[in-house]
Amino acid sequence: MNKKLLSAAVFLLAALMFHPVWAQEVPTPDRSATGGAQTLEDILRRQQQLEVDEKFRSENIGDPADAPPVSAPLGTRGGVSDAEAWRAIRYNEIDPATQVRGPAADVLIQDGGMPWYKLRRGPIITYGGLALLGIIALLAVFYLVRGKVRIEGGPAGTTIERFKAIERFGHWLLAGSFIALGLTGLITLMGRSFLIPVLGPDAFATLAAGSKWLHNNVSWAFMLGLVMTFVMWVAHNIPNKLDWQWLKAGGGIFTKSHPSARKFNAGQKIVFWTVMILGFSVSLSGLSLLFPFHLPMFSDTFGLVNSVLGTSLPTDLAPHEEMQYANIWHSIVAFVMMLAIIAHIYIGTVGMEGAFDAMGNGNVDVEWARQHHDLWVAEVEAKQGKGESS
Repeated sequence: MNKKLLSAAVFLLAALMFHPVWAQEVPTPDRSATGGAQTLEDILRRQQQLEVDEKFRSENIGDPADAPPVSAPLGTRGGVSDAEAWRAIRYNEIDPATQVRGPAADVLIQDGGMPWYKLRRGPIITYGGLALLGIIALLAVFYLVRGKVRIEGGPAGTTIERFKAIERFGHWLLAGSFIALGLTGLITLMGRSFLIPVLGPDAFATLAAGSKWLHNNVSWAFMLGLVMTFVMWVAHNIPNKLDWQWLKAGGGIFTKSHPSARKFNAGQKIVFWTVMILGFSVSLSGLSLLFPFHLPMFSDTFGLVNSVLGTSLPTDLAPHEEMQYANIWHSIVAFVMMLAIIAHIYIGTVGMEGAFDAMGNGNVDVEWARQHHDLWVAEVEAKQGKGESS
């Protein structure tokens, strides 16, 4: 019995030692039948993720000494064919010179296109689209369960100024431009899959071209609105201890309790900083896309992340890779912003009675203001009592 086990073990060990995966030397197939080109065996070894000796290609990049006479066919080529020239480029064995000028002119082959395309057409669209549908469905269910947040005791009938005209202008400039950017961005990103079957390729081509033009130009309005709202409201959105009490009480959204708040409560502060931080980030990636190859960001960013977190993100990026990263990041951040803004729109419209008036005409019902921003109302009334402007 022991002899049989020993024999089986020896046989298994021998099989593993002579298995191709464990072999240290890469066999050299006979390429005489292919004239030195790759063989079926080379292709099969790559499919099995086995090592292949690439010298038959990496060293086959042409030899000027083998050039035929000038009078012979292809004599002026100097002994290098198109295939050999491209192999030299692939294996970085050539120092090309081009007539094209620009930051990306010296990159002839960049193999990140397909991974970028698959990520953009796959997970970005799939998960981004599902997230948008999910937040809409979640808010619909929440509305059916919770209903609209009403003004307890009904409106007082008197109003108080909530936002000045310049504040409402900055808000609607930011909000309107973001909605336009979101819609045109979704058309550009997802339109081919959903709109071509409905509109046809010709109509969609016109729509896509118009969306791209609108997206590029409305972006300036978005950035202006972002700066305006930051300057006007940043002082009111500094976190403080009062915000923690508001968060613990759920802001009165889930119950009928209404925690105290000044001009902006903790929920509004979260939306404010989400829009500011993500808006700044999406603007940077958008500028990088608007001015291709001139505003690289990710090489330095990855270097900083590596130094802080000890990661090994790539820092030697070709100009095309910078653009691919910018495009993916732009899409991800835009989707996250859309989720936050959809929730914000819900609360400011159908989700809360009297909330839309704040940005509609700038004046809100006094009872609504006391219910949601009691400390702010007290401050305004104290200033008015002293004859100061609110």
